[in-house]
Parts: sequence; structure tokens; C-alpha cells
Amino acid sequence: MSETYYIGADIGGTTVKLAIIRENGEIASKWEIPTNTQGKGKSIPEDIHKALEEKIVEQGIEKDNIAGIGAGAPGFVDTSNGFIYEAVNIGWKDFNFGDQLHQLSGLPVWVDNDANLAALGENWLGAGQGSKELIAITLGTGVGGGIITNGKILNGANGTAAEIGHVTVKREGGAPCNCGKTGCLETEASATGIVRKAKVMAEDYPDSLMNSLITADTLTAKEVFEFASKGDQAAKEVLHDVLETLGLAIANLAIAINPEKIVIGGGVSQAGNQLLVPLEEAFKKYALKRTALASSFQIAELGNDAGVIGGAYLVKQNLR
Repeated sequence: MSETYYIGADIGGTTVKLAIIRENGEIASKWEIPTNTQGKGKSIPEDIHKALEEKIVEQGIEKDNIAGIGAGAPGFVDTSNGFIYEAVNIGWKDFNFGDQLHQLSGLPVWVDNDANLAALGENWLGAGQGSKELIAITLGTGVGGGIITNGKILNGANGTAAEIGHVTVKREGGAPCNCGKTGCLETEASATGIVRKAKVMAEDYPDSLMNSLITADTLTAKEVFEFASKGDQAAKEVLHDVLETLGLAIANLAIAINPEKIVIGGGVSQAGNQLLVPLEEAFKKYALKRTALASSFQIAELGNDAGVIGGAYLVKQNLR
């Protein structure tokens, strides 16, 4: 009996991650191609198609053995047809991505938000494996998120469910967000937000270890965590504020779906227990007690492969 394969595609502003994945989730091959954002990203479906055709030949895989393509895009997606309403980093607006890729490849194509697919990947083979109810949060340059409920991605009425980064956490005086609002979670808890808050906090602490890097404009969120671990008071206060805010936001989200697992990924999650322990404490402080009893926190396990693995699982789910 011939083997079945799934294609996962994770489209980012710089690269498109691609993978051929076996039925058990094992990655047979993975690679990247540049994201061509010239001409409002119109060549991307053709670029993906060509890259897949070449790799399929290279791997000696029969096209009939490929069940379909699951793709993640960083924007607002109509999951019924793969239509992209807007993906700012790529230049797409009202772009019929799913249909174009289907016409080029001849394969079934399913498309979802990239953060949703990362959540789905972690739910299949990562830190949230087997959970029916899960919240996944990605802390990077921005804040992304995905929610699994009853084993399925929650998309909502027009594809904006689980836009966790745009939960309002500061009613007044919040920093502007690229969504057009102010005071979003993304402005407070992303790597960018952590650095912004550190620059403000360090003004009151002239002896802070952060000041030399702030002057050189080279401070990163990673270094804020490192300085906090060394006892730097300004850095400690920044992280306390950030994790209290994030814990409160997650506690409020948890009321809606009562999650088993809360998975934290993205570059900021590399801080490990320095992030996870106080975050869970903050969550328990603000969450309904019974809700908190059901939930456990974990760091994401799949790294950069989460999106392509989630894409493969999206195909599997839709073919059941």
C-alpha cells in the first residue's frame, strides 16, 4: 500500500517554510524559499507550486500520494476558501490565495491563519498533544495566538477569533498598535513591547544594566530577562508588569473555553521557567479557581516546525 503525504506551508514576511510530512507526523523533507513580496506578493502561489514540484521529483514521491496542502498565512483568512482579506507583511489584500494554489498544484488546499496552524501543530504533536481545549500564545515581535476547542481551531464569524495580541489591556494611555488600536496586549507583552517598556523604566534607574544597551539602541527582550536574573531592579519590574498583564489576559480568555493546556511559544518563550513560573502564578491570581484547576502551562515544543506540522494536520482533519 502506497504511503500518504501531506504538505505544510508556513508563509512569513521573509521566508515560506515548506515540508512534506508523513501520515504519522514525521517530516520527510523540509526547506525554505524566500517570500517574494514584490508586486504585492502576487507571485507567492506560483513560487510555492514550483518549489513543491521540484521537491516532489527530488524525493521520488508520486503526486497521487499527496493528500493536500495546508497553508498558514499571517493575516485574516476565510478558511472556507483560502481567501486572504489582508496580510500586511506580505502585501496581500483581498487575495484569492487558496484558489490560485489549488489551480496551480491540482491538489486540495486549506488555508488558515499562521498562528492557528502553530496551535494546531502543538495540539497534534507538541506541548498540547491530544488536548481538546487549548490556548496557544506566540510571543515574538508581536503576539499571536490560536485557540483549539473540541479539538478544532476556533475561527469565528469572519476569521478574527483568537487574535489574542489585540485584546485591549490598557484602556487609556496605551501604546499604538499596528492594528490601529492602542493598548493592545501586543504592545505590552511582545518582545518589542518589553523593550519599549524597559526603555521607559530604565529612566528611573540610572544604574540599571540596561542603560548602556539602551544608549546603543541594541537592547533586546532576551537581555531584559538576563538582566532581571542578575537582580537588575528595573528589568525585574518590567517583567513583573508584563507577566501580570499577560496572566490577566490569559485568565480572561480561559473563562471562555476552560482550557486543559496553555502553550507559550515564540522567541520570548526561550526564557523558559523564568517566564513560565511567574506567568502561571499571575494566571492563578486572576483566573476563576475552578478554571485554573483544569489548566496547565507548557512551553511550546515544535519551534519553527509548528506551522508546517499544523498545516499537515489541517489537511488530515479536513479529509476525515
